[in-house]
Amino acid sequence: MEIIERKISVRELVEGYSDNAESGVFALAGKLNVRPPYQREFIYGEKQRAAVIETVLAGFPLSLIYWSVNEDGTYELMDGQQRTVSICQYVNGDFAFDFLYFNNQPEDVKNRILDYRLSVCICKGSPSEKLKWFEKINIASVPLTQQELRNATYHGPWVSDAKRYFSKTGCPAYQIGSAYMAGTPIRQDYLETAIRWMSKNNIDIYMAAHQNDATAVTLWNYYQNVISWVKALFPKYRNIMKGVDWGTLYNKYGEGVYDPAVLEERVAALVLDDDVTAKKGIFPFLFDGDEKHLSIRAFTPAMKLKAYEQQGGICPMCGNHFDFEQMEADHITPWSQGGRTLQENCQMLCRDCNRRKSSR
Repeated sequence: MEIIERKISVRELVEGYSDNAESGVFALAGKLNVRPPYQREFIYGEKQRAAVIETVLAGFPLSLIYWSVNEDGTYELMDGQQRTVSICQYVNGDFAFDFLYFNNQPEDVKNRILDYRLSVCICKGSPSEKLKWFEKINIASVPLTQQELRNATYHGPWVSDAKRYFSKTGCPAYQIGSAYMAGTPIRQDYLETAIRWMSKNNIDIYMAAHQNDATAVTLWNYYQNVISWVKALFPKYRNIMKGVDWGTLYNKYGEGVYDPAVLEERVAALVLDDDVTAKKGIFPFLFDGDEKHLSIRAFTPAMKLKAYEQQGGICPMCGNHFDFEQMEADHITPWSQGGRTLQENCQMLCRDCNRRKSSR
């Protein structure tokens, strides 16, 4: 890998700057691909962008930026996208700094910004060398997520198309499913979740198999089916529906026949049940009946001790005496049969009896 160091002025960098959802992000009169396939989305917030412009105005040096050279003499940005885009956006008038847009600045300040020189390392090498170098020199203050690293490893037409659906601010996946999805598209949470659902937790295997596919339409259609299924079964939205593992439920139960009215009645009752402490667990519980999803409220230490004293340390199932530490609290009337986590419904069983009762 050959490395050349150059100084690039902001004036040169921002020439021909364009940011298009379809064609990508380019600068340097169209010669610099600012966001090649292996790059993450732009994630800087207002304070981070402002810090970049403040550094430029003060004339302080920014960290090294890395480009790679393509065979046709154009460049790809390997590291420094967040700083590069922040500068280009400011000069382009996309945001203000210290209440002033670039065009509102005095001419001497404009020129100070445009004449600012960035330190750029330009790397020459094969595509595989460039990818390895990209992984080594990623020195951004916000580390790459696992899915961003996967996008770099398996970059190709499939990743590019998948990012169009799942990775942009306001992307189609966000528009139809943001109420049900955890995380944010630009950090690849939506893409990672969709692939995990469809691949049944084999994300790397799936991406490797589809790396050179022309489109990600199959994944997009699957995601739409999951969201449509959720909306059809649970038409009344609740905040607890955000972040539920919907794709896994769809994979297991998507072919079943369910009455949305009956489901709504059960959801409403469980939401109001104070003994249910994990409200998100209501939805998987409706399908498999496993109470572990609900984290049923436990008896307090005071309740347990009172029950133990009332029983005289005797297990009511086997009739033997045990130390307090050898016993466990149990619902006399099980929660599933309407029993609540109240003192009068608490009994202390020895561990063996409690496990035998739980397994019935």
